[in-house]
Amino acid sequence: MKVTTDQMKLVANTIRCLCADMIEKANSGHPGAAMGMADLASVLWLNHLRVDPQDVAWANRDRLVFSGGHASALVYALFHFAGVGGLSMDELKTFRQWGSRCAGHPERGLMPGVEVTTGPLGQGIAMGVGLTLAAKKAKTGNRTWVFCGDGDLEEGISHEVCSWAGAMKLDDLVLVYDSNHITIEGDTSLALNDNTKLRFQSYGWKVFEVDGHDPEAIHRVYMRAEKVTGQPVLIIATTHIGYGSPTKQDTADCHGAPLGADEVAGVKKALGFNPDESFVVSQEIYDLFAARAALCHRWRNKDVKVAKDAAKAAGTYGKKPETDEAFKARLVAALPKFDLEKPVATRAACGTVMNALAPQVPGLVGGSADLGPSNKTILKGLGDVKPGEFEGRNIHFGIRELGMSAIVNGITAFDERFRAYGATFFVFSDYCRPAIRLAALMQVPSIYVFSHDSYCVGEDGPTHEPIEHLAALRAMPNVMTWRPADANETAAAWVEILCQKTGPSCLLTSRQDLPVLEDVKQEGVAKGAYVIYQAGRQDKNTILFLATGSEVAPTIEAAKRLWLQDNQSVRVVSVPCVERFHRETTPAYRCFVLPQEMNKRVIVEAGTRFGLDRFRIDFRSTGYVTIDHYGASAPYKVLTEKFGFTVDNIYATAKALV
Repeated sequence: MKVTTDQMKLVANTIRCLCADMIEKANSGHPGAAMGMADLASVLWLNHLRVDPQDVAWANRDRLVFSGGHASALVYALFHFAGVGGLSMDELKTFRQWGSRCAGHPERGLMPGVEVTTGPLGQGIAMGVGLTLAAKKAKTGNRTWVFCGDGDLEEGISHEVCSWAGAMKLDDLVLVYDSNHITIEGDTSLALNDNTKLRFQSYGWKVFEVDGHDPEAIHRVYMRAEKVTGQPVLIIATTHIGYGSPTKQDTADCHGAPLGADEVAGVKKALGFNPDESFVVSQEIYDLFAARAALCHRWRNKDVKVAKDAAKAAGTYGKKPETDEAFKARLVAALPKFDLEKPVATRAACGTVMNALAPQVPGLVGGSADLGPSNKTILKGLGDVKPGEFEGRNIHFGIRELGMSAIVNGITAFDERFRAYGATFFVFSDYCRPAIRLAALMQVPSIYVFSHDSYCVGEDGPTHEPIEHLAALRAMPNVMTWRPADANETAAAWVEILCQKTGPSCLLTSRQDLPVLEDVKQEGVAKGAYVIYQAGRQDKNTILFLATGSEVAPTIEAAKRLWLQDNQSVRVVSVPCVERFHRETTPAYRCFVLPQEMNKRVIVEAGTRFGLDRFRIDFRSTGYVTIDHYGASAPYKVLTEKFGFTVDNIYATAKALV
């Protein structure tokens, strides 16, 4: 289809007026970027982007990401023109209001067609890298387009992921940079003096430059970008923020606030629209987008037919998908067996389990932030992602925790075929939290493996010894944090993680060897907490111990001593996943595991006490063995003695409650 320059200008100017109207009605929003990028977005959608509004989940579609999610009004205008999700004009008028699909920043799952939730600047670039890598691995042949602005490129994550993408020669990724030189505080020269072109060329990117308001030039540069192989592409588009605004164009005043009624009227007058009319879109624009949608729908139908024919040839067409129950049973059957006589660090057990399950889950891909040998997360014999070679299942992210975590989100968000993971030391989860939070918001089941999960890191000292990190992860809604007590709990946790579909999982593993426990229960781990040991009459006089991870084994030994030496009835509850236990089990089960009458409790965990008070009944009859100070540099066995995580101290803490 041929779209004339005049038609492209009409589309872009209509977007500008419509976005100004949406933001003015909401009395909230960011008109500047939406108005400045209107030409770039309209040319892309009508001439280059392969998306089918009738099937936004089309496997071979191009992925479009707005890393600057504050320009969401532009997204909704495009979706309305194209009919994505049936987005109506009335819904545009509810922009940023309660219950509206037109949220302040585009949200995956809320609005059909939104690939990933963006907001924190730079995250969209990183997830775009992940989406591109997933497309390469899936061999779908689609392209990923990412729009970003000055703020995205100022954020450090942009360096991490763009450096990695260049090193990997990750082509089919086009980053369109809306270079308007304005941020909230004013001109970017206040804090930025980069030569962006040289920066990206040094990464190994192909760089083009264009006038962001010249539709013909934009079309030509997009065509050039589409022909580049062996490199990702950056298009530096020089634009005017708030384009068309009589007094606020090229100023910070139009960045993050409504223009005001008089200024909106001035915009419309300057662009040839009636200043007395609002939310106006001509039929010509709907027709242009409908023609493009029809073309993309034909491409989609051709793809579906090819896939159908291939499935018939392979004998898989019409086969019912595997049930969740069958998938879980297959995973359980593939789990390795661990010798009760051979203690093993849960990080080592984690690696053993991952390699046992990898053949059962072809989409399990990922890697570490340069810590694979320490995290034990390498999938043996399954190849590496290398520059220009994307088939391998191991990804070397380099020392880029934040970038790694966001790329993992992009891979996982691509489609249900992929379960991507990233790994590092637990203390560095601080670098991963923004991406974990977005995974939780998107309900994307990304996997994060954090080894060296306590002060038992030892000699590396307090900078490498996590203390408050468990509480921090548990504070995030829709995140499952698993801290297994031994090799078998690690195996059971992996099964639950791979069956998780609606949010991220974090797996914490030990550096030091731990005994393999006798009474680990797969179904108990699945529920987040279970009784792993008990002795004596179970009543109100019972001492109830709760422990996680490496503290479960010494807690069991302390409980046994209390029973055998003092004839004191005891119960030990292993809590591998606090969130699963509290959010996804019945009140009856929780009361069965933690009877209300058992108010004498000892809570043991190598982390801060913060958040653990949820398990107490009576403050006066609760003992804690926790760590509410930073660690120290010494062998871990010395630290265990000094910090009180010994059988003797756990026993003494319980004895004080008798």
